Amino acid sequence: MKAILHADGGARGNPGPAGIGVVLTDESDEVIGEIARGIGEATNNIAEYSALIAGMELALDKGVTEIEIRLDSELVVSQLKGDWKIKSDRLRSLAVKARSLFDRFESASIAHVPREMNADADKLANQGMDQAMLDYEADRETPQTLFE
Repeated sequence: MKAILHADGGARGNPGPAGIGVVLTDESDEVIGEIARGIGEATNNIAEYSALIAGMELALDKGVTEIEIRLDSELVVSQLKGDWKIKSDRLRSLAVKARSLFDRFESASIAHVPREMNADADKLANQGMDQAMLDYEADRETPQTLFE
């Protein structure tokens, strides 16, 4: 089965409460899967990689064998294509995981797209950031006590 994956990640603050958004569609542009999830505190780049990884895992779970991946993160696209070096150890480990998933598809491509062409994934990523923000605020308001 062939599919198109739009993925986006972001953080409010860098680092800050972060979220991911994923939209997976089939060839007829029907949505076959979506993700909107808070991922705790992270940088924008970690969130972008996390969205890509979650999206590819979703695609594999749905039986996708051919995938076109579209991201608005030039950094992630360029690093995965090998055009840019990966200086951060944390990003390198995420890139290795992403590349491993990418290689599991019979056919796979990845392309950078303008943010406006990734609006649905961006909207879901913002929902994830909203959830992460609520979780972050709840954690700050919860008194640290010892239970007897």
